[in-house]
This record gives sequence, structure tokens and C-alpha cells, in this order.
Amino acid sequence: MWVNKARALIGVISFLCGSWGVGAYAQSWPQKPIKFIVPFSAGGANDLMARAAAEGASKVLGQAIVVENKPGAGGSLGTVFVSKSAPDGYTFLISAAGVVSNNMIKKNTNYKDGDLVPVVMIGLAPSVIVVSSESSYKNLRNFVDASKEGAGLHFATAGTGSTPHFVAELLNTRYGAKLIPVPYKSGSEGASAVMGGQVAGTSEASIVALPHIKQGGKFKALATTWTKRISAYPELPTATEQGFPDLQIAHWAGIHAPVGVPPEIMDKLAAAVDVAMKIPQVADRLKGQGIEPVGGTRASFNEFVDAERARLGAIVKAARMKDDQ
Repeated sequence: MWVNKARALIGVISFLCGSWGVGAYAQSWPQKPIKFIVPFSAGGANDLMARAAAEGASKVLGQAIVVENKPGAGGSLGTVFVSKSAPDGYTFLISAAGVVSNNMIKKNTNYKDGDLVPVVMIGLAPSVIVVSSESSYKNLRNFVDASKEGAGLHFATAGTGSTPHFVAELLNTRYGAKLIPVPYKSGSEGASAVMGGQVAGTSEASIVALPHIKQGGKFKALATTWTKRISAYPELPTATEQGFPDLQIAHWAGIHAPVGVPPEIMDKLAAAVDVAMKIPQVADRLKGQGIEPVGGTRASFNEFVDAERARLGAIVKAARMKDDQ
């Protein structure tokens, strides 16, 4: 009996020591620079949101945050890197919708959904459905109705599972549109195809689309696909206002951690990013670029990710989206 009691006592002591160790480590975190891994090239919406979050959160935490770009394989390269990183609270992923949808579509991503944990939302760049400035379409309803005639309309995407692909398939499966996805290597190539008249339209992140709409005049905007109008372009109506309430999709950026990072550390980082998104200089700069700062808590981001997984999963299933499409 005394052996069992001794074992139980050792177990209690080990648990208390372990709990104290994790708690003390989390309290003293961060003690060195933190890395934000962006799985896309510099200059895009994901990268710009990462840098804004890093700038603001570093001031709150009193420690440098380094943004490192690791593009490749549609975002999977950087995602895999973070999923296999030590869960010490010094390496985080700047996540996007692909972290939710890739495993639904791709045959092999080299990471599982459970390898990464949602930490906090940074912000989002609403998607904007655009056509050539020379086209005759006046709004999203005109465009969808025109697609139902004849063989349909070609719609540029940045590949299978990209945001423009989801926009096209959502309009097809929910509203009877006949949009034919045409995959390009990048959103910029798809945008060029629209401007050149090779395809009828596409959707692009607000940060990319707005300069071509407001200044260059090469795009005509038909609708924004988020829940409210874009702060930097309030005259553009939402898809919901035009009779397409299910068309709600955006280029969002959040932070995910490799599984095993202490919850106290994730809470501290989430709180720092939330504060950063409320700093007037940071928020105003993002809004001016067409990005809506969000922030929030770990709980609110977990709810958002769960909702995205369910919503995007339904589209993947209805449209039979596959990696070779």
C-alpha cells in the first residue's frame, strides 16, 4: 500500500512542478524575438497584415517580431514549416483560408488540421468581384444572369481552392451561375487576363483590386463579397445587398501556432494583436489599403475557423473541388 501512496505522491509532485514550470515559462515569455511565418510572397494582403500585427504587437510585448516569407505550394510550404516547429512560442504561422481548406482539396499537404492551433484573427481584405472596365456589366446581378446564357462565362482563379475559385463555385452551386473557373498561377496573372479580355471576370483582394478601380480604371467593381462595405470604398455595394446573401468570403489573415504551445502564451499573443489592431495609426493605415482590422480573442478566432471549415467544406463538397481541377 505504501508503494501506491508513494507513487501517487510522486505523481502529484511531478504535476505541480510541471504546471509551475509551464506557468513560469509563459509568464517570462517572450525572452527573444518571435517569428511570424508568412506562407506567401511579400507585398500581398497576408504579408501586409502580418507586418501590421508584428509592428503593433511587438510594442505591446516589448520584444521584436520578425516577419519571414516562406512562399510555395499554395501556402503549404510555410504551413508545414510551422506545423513541425518547436511549440516554444517563438514561431507562428500567418494563416489564411488555405489552412482550413487545403486538406479538404489537396491529396497531400504534409500536415494535419490538428497540427496547428488558432490563436487570433488579424484582419481581412474583402474580396471584390471585378470585370474589365470595358465590359457592359453594371452589377453582380447582370454578371450572374449573363453567365446563365449559352456556354457560360470564364472566371479567373489563382488555382484550385483559391478565394476566387470559392467565389465562382459558390455562385454556381447556390445561385445557378455558369462560371467556368480558369486557373492561373497567381492572382496577378488572373487580374491581367481580365484586363486583357481573356476571361470575363475574377475576384481579388480589396488591397489588390482597389488601385485598379479607383486610380488605374482598368477594373470595374461589381460587388464586395464580405458582410459590410469596404471602409476605403464605401460606394461599392455588397453581394448581400444585391440579392446574394450566401456570398460571404474574404482574404483573411490570422495567427496559428504549432500544437503544444502553452495556452498562456497564446493568450498573451492574442491580447497583444488585439491591442495592435486598435492602435489608430495601424488601423487607419490598414483601412486605407482596403484591409479591415479585426483582432479579438482566441475563442472568437476558434469560432471563426470552425465556421469557415463548415462553410467552405460545404462548397468543396457541392462543387466537387479537387486538387487536379
